Amino acid sequence: MKPLTSNISTVALALAICSSSALAQDSARDVSFKLEIERSIAQGTKFRESKQAENGSWSNEKYPALTALAITSIMGDPNRKEGAEIPAPASKGYDFLLSHRKPNGGIFNEGLGVYNTALSSVALLAANDDKFRDAILGARRYLIAQQADYDVQGVLDNETDGGIGYGSDPTRADLSNTHFALEALYLTKQRYADLGDDAAQDLNWDAAITFLSRTQNLPETNDLDYASDDPDNVGGFVYSPGDSKAGEQQLPDGRIALRSYGSMSYAGLLSFIYADVDKDDPRVAAVKDWISRHYTVEENPNMGAQGLYYYYHTMAKGLARAEIKELTLPDGKKVDWRKDLALKVMSLQNPDGSWDNDESNRWMEDDLTLATSYMILTLEHIYHSL
Repeated sequence: MKPLTSNISTVALALAICSSSALAQDSARDVSFKLEIERSIAQGTKFRESKQAENGSWSNEKYPALTALAITSIMGDPNRKEGAEIPAPASKGYDFLLSHRKPNGGIFNEGLGVYNTALSSVALLAANDDKFRDAILGARRYLIAQQADYDVQGVLDNETDGGIGYGSDPTRADLSNTHFALEALYLTKQRYADLGDDAAQDLNWDAAITFLSRTQNLPETNDLDYASDDPDNVGGFVYSPGDSKAGEQQLPDGRIALRSYGSMSYAGLLSFIYADVDKDDPRVAAVKDWISRHYTVEENPNMGAQGLYYYYHTMAKGLARAEIKELTLPDGKKVDWRKDLALKVMSLQNPDGSWDNDESNRWMEDDLTLATSYMILTLEHIYHSL
């Protein structure tokens, strides 16, 4: 019999055929996986759109951020064709957001100015439409003005300096609000490279990085006494300098450490990315190491079910932004976090398409609209990173 080729051995050809077959199978699995995610998102979107109020809002209209999260997930839906018009539910939602613009540029109702303004900015940016430019840049100015600088102006002598809080109590800057604000400012600058007169006003990013460092359990770069180098907490993040929503932990040597926890550690990673901190910086390396040591999709590490959906959302966004396709665990095992997380999220979806964290009413995760928006966004971050 004539050889199939004179240049490739029979064994090499067989291996090539097997490899080609394996690649075809992998490709088919990827397509199937993406279709599963698309279906889950479509079911969630159908449920959530049925809950939109006549005035365009979702859930509690005191908090435009809840509507903003819903809009952002609509605009990022992989089922939506690129360049398509803004869907009607999102358009009504945008009208609701804009009805809450304040003279100072903020977008909020009765309070939580930073939280509501930052998430509303991200939603407006998702439209990629210059008709929202004035609202976005106004919100940018408002967020910049909320950065803390207490005691001696221009000197980082207060532990809150450089951070951003809810807006109602400026002395209580926290990592959650700071990371939402940094995201909005980062994306705004990307969208509008030429900011015109607004270019002269910017966040003090160096001060923001100092604040971030003061929320990380890393004594080498955190100048506050609470920072711990114990194996369980080193590299991870807490809610604000000296305050962890995960509480305290007594160490074997008798010291007391503030627990690092999952959702804030991913918020810290995201914040370093938004602040353009080098990926090889020891602070970035340390939080990545903490994340790999505490990898799980079963709970919010050191918080259990509390803030679980916030955790899933920041996890997906953080790892996607960091361009991490696989996580290497301490034992050397590599895990496909995207598949793990997507399958977990889809397994939690209710028959009507919604999600709810019925084990926790902390941070409003028992709110069907908020929980469903978080989970749709989580799946979208995974989908768009595949």
